[in-house]
Amino acid sequence: MSQRVLTGITTTGTPHLGNYVGAIRPAIAASREPGVESFFFLADYHALIKCDDPDRIERSRLEIAATWLAAGLDTSRVTFYRQSDIPETTELNWLLTCVTAKGQMNRAHAYKATVDAAVAAGEEPDANVTMGLYCYPILMAADILLFNAHRVPVGRDQVQHIEMARDVAQRFNHLFGKGRELFVLPQAEIEESVATLPGLDGRKMSKSYDNTVPLFEGGPKALKDAVARIVTDSKLPGEPKDPEDAHLVTIHDAFADAATRAAFHADLRGGLGWGDAKQRVVQLIEAHVGPMRDRYADLVAHPERIEEILQEGARKARATATPLLDELRQAVGLRRMVAASKPQAAKAASAEKSAVPVFKQYREPDNLFYFKLTAADGSLLLQSQGFAEGREAGGWVKRFKTEGAAALADAPVALGEGTDRAAVEAALAALVAAQE
Repeated sequence: MSQRVLTGITTTGTPHLGNYVGAIRPAIAASREPGVESFFFLADYHALIKCDDPDRIERSRLEIAATWLAAGLDTSRVTFYRQSDIPETTELNWLLTCVTAKGQMNRAHAYKATVDAAVAAGEEPDANVTMGLYCYPILMAADILLFNAHRVPVGRDQVQHIEMARDVAQRFNHLFGKGRELFVLPQAEIEESVATLPGLDGRKMSKSYDNTVPLFEGGPKALKDAVARIVTDSKLPGEPKDPEDAHLVTIHDAFADAATRAAFHADLRGGLGWGDAKQRVVQLIEAHVGPMRDRYADLVAHPERIEEILQEGARKARATATPLLDELRQAVGLRRMVAASKPQAAKAASAEKSAVPVFKQYREPDNLFYFKLTAADGSLLLQSQGFAEGREAGGWVKRFKTEGAAALADAPVALGEGTDRAAVEAALAALVAAQE
C-alpha cells in the first residue's frame, strides 16, 4: 500500500535560497521515492490569514508555482493543485468545525502568541485576532484529512497542528464512523537531516530578518551581490580559516558534492581569501540554480501554462476528494431523501444486533480518553476512569471483549448507577459471544 504525503506552501512571498534547500529540494526528492503518493498544494486560503494585499497574493501564487515546477516537480507523479480550486476543502472545514472544541482552539500557538502580543502592547487580548487566525488549525486539518495523508512534513513549530488534526479526526471517527475509520490519523514528519541555511548575518535565512539570498529574483547579479554581503571573520588572505565555523561554508556545502566540499575546506585552511571563497560559492550556486532560473523565467512569462497545470492538478485532487466528501456527508446525515422499505429479515437482524451491549470510546474536554459500556436500552453499565492515551482505553475495551467478566478484577471502571454486577457480567458474556 502506498503512503500518502502532503505538503502545503503558503502563498505570501517569493522563495529564497533557504526555502529551496530546506523545503523545495528535499520534498521533490521525496516525491520520487517508490511507494509514495505525493500531494503538493498552494495554500492560498491560508495566505489570506496573513496578508490582505491582493496583488501580493496573486504574484506569490504565480512565483511559488513557477519555482516548484522549475525546480523539477514532476506533475505526472504528484498531485499539484491550488487549495482554492478544491471546494471540498471548505466543506470539510465546516464539518470539522462542528466537532472541534473551542477549548482546543484556545490552546493553538499562533492564537496564544497573537493574544500575548496584544496584551503586551496594552491592547484588548483579541484585538488582532480574526476568525481565520483562530480557526487556522481546523482548515489545516481539512487540508490533510481530505486526502487522508499518512505523513505531513513540517517544521517543529507546526507539530501542534498535526496533533490537532489527529484529535479532530479521532473525534469525527468516534461520532460518525460506526466502526469505520473515515479518516487516517496523520503523522508529523520532521526532517532532522534537512539543511537550515544561515542568512547573510548568520541567523536562520528568513525574510523576517531581511537576510536572504534570492533564488531566482534579480538574476545572477542579485545572487552575487547577496553572497558578497555574507558576514565572515576578519582573517586576511593567506591566514588559515576554520571552515566549521563559517556561514559561507554552510551555504557552499548545501550545493557541493563530497569532493568539492573537501577541496573547499582544505583551501580555506590553507589561507584562501574570503573574497575568492565567495566567488567560488557564487559559481557553484549559479551552476545549480542557473538552468532552473531560465525555466522559471519562461514559466512566469507564460502564466497560462501554470494555470493549465494547476487545473489538471485540481481535477486529480478532486477525483480523490469528492468520493470521500460524499461518504462524510452520508456519515453525518446529509443524505438524499428517498423512500425505501426494509425487508422483515433485515429488521430482525438489526434488532438482534442492537440487543448486544456496546462499548464506546471518546475524549472529553479535559483531554483524557474514556470508555463506557451501555446496554441495548442505552443504560450505563460500566464507566471507565480517564486515560492519558487513547490506546490505554482501547486496550481495556479489547480485554473486556475477549475476557468478559474476568477483566473486571483489575479494571479501572465503576458500575453504572443502579446497575448490579450480575447484569454487567451477563452483558459482558453476551458481548464475548457476539465476537465469536
